Amino acid sequence: MNVALIFAGGTGKRMHSGNIPKQFLELNGKPIIVHTIEHFDKHPEIDAIVVVCIEGWIDFLKDKLKEFGITKVISVVPGGATGQGSIRNGLYEIRDKVEADPSEVVVLIHDGVRPLINEKLISDNIATVREFGNAITVVPAIETIIEIDDEENITKVADRSRCKLARAPQSFYLADILDAHRRSLEEGIEEMIDSAMLMRYYGAVLHTVVGPVENIKITTPMDYYVFKAMVELKENGQEDF
Repeated sequence: MNVALIFAGGTGKRMHSGNIPKQFLELNGKPIIVHTIEHFDKHPEIDAIVVVCIEGWIDFLKDKLKEFGITKVISVVPGGATGQGSIRNGLYEIRDKVEADPSEVVVLIHDGVRPLINEKLISDNIATVREFGNAITVVPAIETIIEIDDEENITKVADRSRCKLARAPQSFYLADILDAHRRSLEEGIEEMIDSAMLMRYYGAVLHTVVGPVENIKITTPMDYYVFKAMVELKENGQEDF
């Protein structure tokens, strides 16, 4: 069984969108998060979807899911105090709602504000988990990556040919990612940047899946305009993604 976990618990302060969380900003009359969910809803290998949402916007999201004919969402649950906590809430919901062996359930963890994915990326994530146990979506680093110290001095210039940028989905067997969250709770660890960092912290050997370069996270106004441009290109038959 394959389940998508879409998390959208943030308010998006960098987007400067007033009182509207960034995931509910619209393009062509459709919220960004619905654009994202549609990819999973239409994918033949995805059996169910759980969404983590800002508590005060859950009813609004449910209405939008009905409006746009989304059929695979089995639950919408409130987010936690941190991104890690929000993902944990979603994982618990999958554990409680899905009647399948957790060691056989593939969970694809994806940002609600990453709508520029495609069917192949979802399929590749599932296949890679089935073969290697996990799948972390990446894109090549096309600019130089540096490390700095507390005084902003450069301490290291990374070899760009060996660098990738981690994106999403990040996919695992449900049993494995639940175990990592259990351990982090016991140790009071709540601020891991993403699931890849959490799993690596507990010793997992992570495997990569190369995704489309346009698979950006819509965080700033510039990101929104990139999204808008890419959708327009697709609609005009100039881009296939």
